[in-house]
Amino acid sequence: MTKRAEAFERLATIMDELRAQCPWDMKQTMESLRHLTIEETFELADSILDKDSPEIKKELGDIMLHLLFYAKIAEEKKEFDIADVIHAQCDKLIFRHPHIYGDPENSGQLVKVKDEEEVKRNWESLKLKEGNKSVLGGVPKSLPAMIKSMRIQEKARGVGFDWEKPEQVWEKVEEELNEFKVEAESGNDEKAFEEFGDLLFSLINYARFKNINPEEALERTNKKFIKRFQYLESEAGKAGKKLNEMTLAEMDVYWNEAKKL
Repeated sequence: MTKRAEAFERLATIMDELRAQCPWDMKQTMESLRHLTIEETFELADSILDKDSPEIKKELGDIMLHLLFYAKIAEEKKEFDIADVIHAQCDKLIFRHPHIYGDPENSGQLVKVKDEEEVKRNWESLKLKEGNKSVLGGVPKSLPAMIKSMRIQEKARGVGFDWEKPEQVWEKVEEELNEFKVEAESGNDEKAFEEFGDLLFSLINYARFKNINPEEALERTNKKFIKRFQYLESEAGKAGKKLNEMTLAEMDVYWNEAKKL
């Protein structure tokens, strides 16, 4: 048995033992685990943004345990087991990479691809052959709106529906910004609400053309703001001041110090 297989089998055996002997693990269902899995995924995302390798390793382990947990529950219901999950994934990957494993519909001949974009286009076409009725059908409804916009745009690009140049996208950003400004200044809240959504969607589109992940960029700004604001709180506290009793100009002094730091 290889080192990799041995490690996986060890974890799978522990999962079997916990499910059989631990009161908490025995009680869990797919529904009760769902919110915990979402939490673990966000913890992994945080550790990746922090470039914290030990934490990434830990969070990957937590998610792997959850995958085994779901499969174990399904096995008990005689629906499928972890081997079925892995083999189904292997079959899917082989089918969706005909440039590596060959096209079964063409006597196993390798499909030629020239770049990453062509691989993506083939991927979306193959998903439709698997039964998906829409290219956008695979985008989870519960995804946060910004990530959902990114995935929608990427999938549309996969079948050739996209702008040709970033300059065209920026023109669209400016157009949407002007439309939002007009509606916001007119006092039409409902229309301004709609135009703001269009503006965000076009900005995300432009970020994609510039190879910027808008979710990661915004999160970096969030962390930067938190760090600076907490510095402001700390320094004001040292001076015996309360933020709600300070002027904006007084707070800006500490804010600008934080920016320099």
